[in-house]
Amino acid sequence: MTKNKFLYGRIVPLLLIAIMPMLTGCGEKMRIQRTKDASLKYDYAKRFYNQGKYSKASELLMDVVPAYEGTEEGSRALFLFAESERIQKSYETASDAYKRYYQNYPKGDKAEEARFRCGEALYKASPEARLDQSVTYNAIQELALFVEMYPESKFRKETEDMLFSLQDKLAYKELLAAQLYYNLGMYMGNNYRSAIITADNALKDYPYNKHREEFYILLLRASYKEAINSVESKLQTRYRDVIDRYFVYVNEYPNGKYLKEAERIHKQINSYLDTQQ
Repeated sequence: MTKNKFLYGRIVPLLLIAIMPMLTGCGEKMRIQRTKDASLKYDYAKRFYNQGKYSKASELLMDVVPAYEGTEEGSRALFLFAESERIQKSYETASDAYKRYYQNYPKGDKAEEARFRCGEALYKASPEARLDQSVTYNAIQELALFVEMYPESKFRKETEDMLFSLQDKLAYKELLAAQLYYNLGMYMGNNYRSAIITADNALKDYPYNKHREEFYILLLRASYKEAINSVESKLQTRYRDVIDRYFVYVNEYPNGKYLKEAERIHKQINSYLDTQQ
């Protein structure tokens, strides 16, 4: 028993020493959060930010920003909040904050960067192609406006790269839709026609997308399938359409990765035309 009392008497003080900083830290945090002194919160927020404690900085800045709204210090606090959220990858929250900055402080020294970061944050928040692309459209709008407003900006190249990437994503979404129609074939109607319309519209909307060859070969495949499933009265017209699609593909991609398939379809259609003569 004496031995246990001795150990207990030594362990308890050591535990108190170990947890004292934690208790002190928690107490300090509670004190800062509860204070109505905005300047004290702002000082701590900047300290936390510089220490890389972005979550703590954001938490305090949410209270600081309204207190300084409309002032030069308010613009700095708002930008710091946006940066804290961006670094934490809370991209949509960051984007909203950057937007508030350039709307509320259009002449602020960070107005140009805020516009760029707003679009960049939405770009990073943009989901993969199969999901809803509302954020992607918002990102394109923000980035396009940035280029229009700051044509000579140091961020222009990055902005253009992001715009091309987002347009490729939207084009890919349309490609997936066109492929789905193609795979449905003649199920409950002529889905090949829907595939053709979807692919044609995508090429008009995103003429420089990186999936162009996939669109062109899909158009050739779909027009071929539509032709061989057509009623007699539409055969000649649709055979000619396949031939046209073939020449569009080979002219665009004379050494394309689908060239053998295109040649095979062309040969097959020519044989059909020969039998019709």
